[in-house]
Amino acid sequence: MNNLSTIQTIAVYLIPLICAITLHEAAHAYMAYKYGDNTAKMAGRLSLNPLHHIDPIGTILFPLLSIVMGSVAGGSILFGWAKPVPINFSKLYRPKHDLMWIALAGPLSNLAMALIWTLLMKGSTYIDGYFGVPLQLMGQAGISINLSLMLINLLPILPLDGGRVLFSLLPNSTAHSYAKSEPYGMWILIALIFSGALGVIISPIYSLIVHLLLAII
Repeated sequence: MNNLSTIQTIAVYLIPLICAITLHEAAHAYMAYKYGDNTAKMAGRLSLNPLHHIDPIGTILFPLLSIVMGSVAGGSILFGWAKPVPINFSKLYRPKHDLMWIALAGPLSNLAMALIWTLLMKGSTYIDGYFGVPLQLMGQAGISINLSLMLINLLPILPLDGGRVLFSLLPNSTAHSYAKSEPYGMWILIALIFSGALGVIISPIYSLIVHLLLAII
């Protein structure tokens, strides 16, 4: 990736990035609908149309700036976000229980996409170089983006998906106390990013999953 120009780098990462964030949010919307809440569906978020999900800053500008500046190529963790999926907890069949599966749907969709990009990357070796090389690079980008988003979102910090999962597993009294930390969650995440602690936490797990993906596919 280091040998690519800025335009080439953006071209390689753009499609995997938009797919990763779009499917992540659509998965949340689908699971919410499955468990009785049609709020996201009525808002047009139960859709694979990226325009329904992307946030110009969080989905496009922030991730692409980090890519262009070499953060991904240098081994750091890509970070981005989309418009949050609206959820009406009062419509869920079992709000606290269902929240766990709604939250997990996003990271699991990223894991599935990482598997698909791994298959495409492996398959690119059987394709002529004119098409095979770009596909291989996009496969690498797709793996990097999806695993980064999956692992970041699984951190037990509200309002991230991992925080929602932890909230759903805690006893009610503890969960309500834990929920009070949500206003500080993004500040905690920003501190982890700029201190370098996020990479220390996530990189070993990231490397292990990449190794497993490449070994089993």
